[in-house]
Amino acid sequence: MLTRKLRLVGIVVIMVAVGTMLSSCTEEKEAKKKMDIEVKQFGTTPDGQKIQLYTLRNSKGLKAEIMTYGGILVSLQVPDSQGNMGDIVLGYDNLDDYIKNNPYFGCIVGRYGNRIAKGKFSIDGKQYSLATNNDPGGIACHLHGGIKGFDKVVWKAEPVEQKDAVGVKLSYLSKDGEEGYPGNLNCTVTYSLTNNNELKIEYLATTDKPTAVNLTHHSYFNLTGCERDILDHQLMLNADKFTPTDAGLIPTGELRSVKDTVMDFTQPAAIGARINSDYEQIKFGGGYDHNWVLNKQGDEMTLAAEVYEPTTGRVVEVHTNEPGIQFYSGNFLDGTITGKAGKVYNHRYGFCLEAQHYPDSPNQPNFPSTVLRPGQKYETTTIYRFSTK
Repeated sequence: MLTRKLRLVGIVVIMVAVGTMLSSCTEEKEAKKKMDIEVKQFGTTPDGQKIQLYTLRNSKGLKAEIMTYGGILVSLQVPDSQGNMGDIVLGYDNLDDYIKNNPYFGCIVGRYGNRIAKGKFSIDGKQYSLATNNDPGGIACHLHGGIKGFDKVVWKAEPVEQKDAVGVKLSYLSKDGEEGYPGNLNCTVTYSLTNNNELKIEYLATTDKPTAVNLTHHSYFNLTGCERDILDHQLMLNADKFTPTDAGLIPTGELRSVKDTVMDFTQPAAIGARINSDYEQIKFGGGYDHNWVLNKQGDEMTLAAEVYEPTTGRVVEVHTNEPGIQFYSGNFLDGTITGKAGKVYNHRYGFCLEAQHYPDSPNQPNFPSTVLRPGQKYETTTIYRFSTK
């Protein structure tokens, strides 16, 4: 009798195990069924290059659209607290508008994200001259890779499928001397949309000559679904210090405490609460346009920022292994741009959180180095994680 009972228990255990395995397999198949990658044409550049648009969907219904021109995130659909989907990034409905007038909506920025003073830097005693394509405060500087940075080139693309994510791997060879930078720089940027509701961006680059590299992503976010400005969004920055600038928005080299200043977002605060302050740094930027020094050790991933939008309940967290993050409050948007679905992008209609090394690092010896040498790998990761509350 005991033997029979043991056999019955064994059969039940086996049946439960088989049922669990089947359930697990079914769930995995369902997730794979829901995850999806689509590719379609998104227009042609003036020089005849066909542009592809990759649409990524995860198993939770999130959708990201990325095109090969500029590696631009064209659309990002995420739910609000009621489950209503909304596109939370600024941009255009067609390629032509991106080519004609794009203030870096959704693009990959390189070779060097942010500003380099006077468009000059030196490596190993050799000076390099870059285009000066920006002049805040009437002071010329090099911005976001120059006249034709990575935001305006056509990237090669291939789909990427993983167990819990779908993505697109973009690659580009920036040739020696392009925009004044030394070295042939081989770059890959992989966008992945995960089943944890994350947009993950992985950067990899190698060079054959010492060069300066600082890649980042430049989406303008608006968690209302781009229905109004971003001033009521609640922002937290995991940073006790920032890099103050001169009138030309070039860092002075100081790492200044945010304590008792309008730059303190260590506790969540509305973006608009202090944005019109008479604090000198705010006046220089016409609002927030600064790099914060993240509270972290080494190259580990850390929570850099969190933004909460009260009316929709949407939340975005930014995790990165970069040492800094540039917070830009859309100060130069002025209502002259009509974007997707005919929406006019008024003043401070989007915010950027660009994980990066500090601006002007090639000219600031006390900042973390942005020099990449032959035999080294440039590897960074930034994750935008979405939720509601």
